Amino acid sequence: MSTLLEQEILSQPEVLAGLLDKELARVQRIVAELPGFSYAMIAARGTSDHAATYAQYAWGALARRPVALATPSLHTLYHAPPRLDGALVVGVSQSGQSPDIVSVVEEGRRQGRPTLAITNDGSSPLAAAADYVIELHAGAERSVAATKTYTAQLAVMALLAAAWSGEQARLDELQRLPEALAATLQGATIVGPRAERYRYMEQCVVIGRGYNYPTALELALKLKELTYVMADAYSSADFRHGPIATIAQGMPALLIMPTGATFADMLELAHELRARGAELIICSDAPEAQALATTVLPLVGALPEWLSPVAAIVPGQLLALHLALARGLAPDQPRGLKKVTLTV
Repeated sequence: MSTLLEQEILSQPEVLAGLLDKELARVQRIVAELPGFSYAMIAARGTSDHAATYAQYAWGALARRPVALATPSLHTLYHAPPRLDGALVVGVSQSGQSPDIVSVVEEGRRQGRPTLAITNDGSSPLAAAADYVIELHAGAERSVAATKTYTAQLAVMALLAAAWSGEQARLDELQRLPEALAATLQGATIVGPRAERYRYMEQCVVIGRGYNYPTALELALKLKELTYVMADAYSSADFRHGPIATIAQGMPALLIMPTGATFADMLELAHELRARGAELIICSDAPEAQALATTVLPLVGALPEWLSPVAAIVPGQLLALHLALARGLAPDQPRGLKKVTLTV
């Protein structure tokens, strides 16, 4: 019998199709109704924070909207909330329950700023605190590790970017997401048998850049949550500023490198890491990149780079799932974790 986690990974094309159908018109209405703002301040934790990091790239590139990541402890522990003049205040939380995220949105309203909640629970405290709400429509996520809610969050960030851009072509590209995820899932059936090779892996690095820096962060988190491997995530640029010294013979390095503006930089790094003796696990749609890999995480579906993170995380989710199973772990119930984490 398949795990809940596997079922939720496989459900992602259907989830995204439903989300696009239900929320496109709402997102366009919200974008039209929002008062003017100079930048967005996003409050999020964990997986949701990685979706917020993706928004820094997507909203910045497509809509020229600067994005800052909130510091919730200023609100809840230090009781010194920053001035939010000119901000659109956004809270991102799958459950909508975490008090620190809610507090940032409540402070935005107190200061008279427009507020937006992105959540899988439209009746949550976060939704109640915000002027506008976008729901993920992912259904109940019963496995502790977030998968379908993460790709749904990315899709909402992409919807907002496309709506702000005013370009119909971007909205058209969004409609390709469900098909691209389905194709990637079909191509990733090879990941399960290959996970056994890394059964005794204790540490690794996960590297991406640009739009797929958040993918590296999220994949590293999934490996830590599900397999207890010490996986460290980096931008390829930051990795060269010191951490590259950690590479030793046989060290696994996971590279997220779809074709696009960052591909040449990532390819150069892949060659350098291979020369240093790293074992390369590469998620890419480019044969040139796949040829360098000991293990390939196939990426198919021909998405533009700005949407590639929605598909690129999927082979990584499957790798974490099958590696957990290979290590004799319970992927639906990682040790010491629970589904809703309430931080203050």
